[in-house]
Amino acid sequence: MFRLDGLSDNLANRRTVLRLLVAGLLLPLRQPLAAQAHDSALSDGEVEKLRDTAYYPPERVLAFIAFLDQRTKEIDRLGTGARRPGREQDIDDQMQQFASIADDLDDNLDEYDKHHRDIRKVLPKLIAATERWGTALKSPPVHPTYTLARKLALESLNDVHQSATELMESQKAWFLAHPPPKDDGKAPHS
Repeated sequence: MFRLDGLSDNLANRRTVLRLLVAGLLLPLRQPLAAQAHDSALSDGEVEKLRDTAYYPPERVLAFIAFLDQRTKEIDRLGTGARRPGREQDIDDQMQQFASIADDLDDNLDEYDKHHRDIRKVLPKLIAATERWGTALKSPPVHPTYTLARKLALESLNDVHQSATELMESQKAWFLAHPPPKDDGKAPHS
């Protein structure tokens, strides 16, 4: 009898060790899945557009402007259109997407500032767009379903506006002190 109990204890220990090993192997896989959930604010096409413009900062900023324009147009359409069931949740979803995309844009602006990427030509467009977006985010009537999402979206928008305004000034100063090489029109753009 002692031998059988020892055998069952040994088998139970092996199962426990095997479960811990499997759990240890699967745990690192959870983090990428959580990171992918954060990117759900962007469609597959939008993610592809960002990949295509990764090495062209001005085009990437314009892509972000287009994505945020789409979200604000949808918020405006939902807020002014005929009432329908789920409208408030749809507005909440669009505002959450707006905040997420605006945060990503702000992160990109910080990187462009650190590495002195020349985006001077698109910054006035971005600043003008932030004013337009603020109006759109404030246009739906107050509702508890999306009060928090609106607050976060407006904070993200304020961060983008502030970053763009500061970046415009810092880029003017940087490129005045470090003028880019003249483009003679013969060399391909890198």
